[in-house]
Amino acid sequence: MTKQLKAGDEVSWDTSQGKTKGRVVRKQTSPTRIKGHKVKASAAYPQYIVESDKSGKRAAHKPDELRKL
Repeated sequence: MTKQLKAGDEVSWDTSQGKTKGRVVRKQTSPTRIKGHKVKASAAYPQYIVESDKSGKRAAHKPDELRKL
């Protein structure tokens, strides 16, 4: 079952520096670029654009990488 998150949901995820918290900005259902990296999102395999509370930077994550707080 795929997680259903919405904009504004508080989430956490693991990084190489440890656990990070932030908020979902949007659900991405089409290919895009973020910080120069390709995001291979689609309607069948969506990703979520999240913004870190600590740094304010945005990144794309697969639903299974995110934990709702």
